[in-house]
Amino acid sequence: MVGMEGIIFAENLTKIYGSLTAVDSITFSVNRGEMFGFLGPNGAGKTTTMRMIQCISPKTSGDLSVFNLDVNTHPREIKGRLGVLPQETNLDPDFTCIENLTNYARYFEIPKKEASNRAEELLSFVQLEEKRDVLIEKLSGGMKRRLLLARALINNPQLLILDEPTIGLDPQGRHLIWEKLKTLQAAGNTIVLTTHYLDEAERLCNRLVIMDNGKILVEGSPRDLVSKYVGTDILEVEHTPSVIACLEDMNIRYEIFGDIVHVHTDQTKDVAKELFERCSPARVFARPASLEDVFLKLTGRIIRD
Repeated sequence: MVGMEGIIFAENLTKIYGSLTAVDSITFSVNRGEMFGFLGPNGAGKTTTMRMIQCISPKTSGDLSVFNLDVNTHPREIKGRLGVLPQETNLDPDFTCIENLTNYARYFEIPKKEASNRAEELLSFVQLEEKRDVLIEKLSGGMKRRLLLARALINNPQLLILDEPTIGLDPQGRHLIWEKLKTLQAAGNTIVLTTHYLDEAERLCNRLVIMDNGKILVEGSPRDLVSKYVGTDILEVEHTPSVIACLEDMNIRYEIFGDIVHVHTDQTKDVAKELFERCSPARVFARPASLEDVFLKLTGRIIRD
C-alpha cells in the first residue's frame, strides 16, 4: 500500500525476558485503514508484540512508534487513541451490559451524557440492545465477545487491537464479529488482530505476518502468500510407497503429512489424470490451496503448548 499513512512502525523491535528472546528484531508497518494480522503458533511472539504496541510491556530495544509517537515517551497519548479487545473476558461481573460500557468510559474522561449516548449506540451496533440491563453472568460467550468489542469502541479509537476476537465462538457468532469488523474498517478504522483461525485471517486481513520463535517468517497479503508458497491448488493423495515413487519419477513437488501426500500444483486436472494413469492411487482429492497450508508449511505441524 505505497503512499498510505503509517499508523504503526517497528524496526528491529526486540523483547527479552531474562534468557528468553520473545520478540527477535522484527520490522513491520501498519497502514491507516487496513486490517493487519499477526499469525503464529503458541509462543511465537504475537501477544508480546501486541502488548508492546499497547504500551503495557516496554520494548527491550529497537524502534516502535504508534501514531508517530514513541511508545516509551508517549504511552498515555497512545493508549487514549487505542481500543483493545483482550483474549480473556475481563468484563465486570457486578455491572450490567450498559454499566460495563459507561463505567469504562470514565477511564477516558468522557462526559457522562456522551458516554451514555455512545454506550446505547454501541449496544445497538453489536446487537445487544435487548441485553442492556442484564448482568454479565447471564450472557453467552458470543454475547460477551460482542460486549468486549463495544467496550473497545467506547473512546472512538483510531486503532483497534484485537487479540483472538472470535475465540470460542460458534459459526454464527464468528460471522457476526467479522461483519462488524468489516463495517468498522469501511468506516476508516485501522485494525490489528491476532488469530489462530486461518480462515478468519484469510477472510479479513489485507496484510499479515506469520511469526515463529519471535521472528517474522513472511509478510504479505493472504492471496500473495498462498500463491508464492503453495500455489493455487493442492492434490491430496494417499501415502503409499508406489505413490511416492511415482511422484519422484514425475518430478513433482510434494509433502508428506502422515497418511496423506500433498501435491502443490497449478495444473490440477493434468496432474491428477497422470497420477491415476501411472500410480493407480485409491484416492485423489483436489482443493484450493489456503493460508492454512502456508502456515503449516512454514511453522510445521508440531503442537505447541
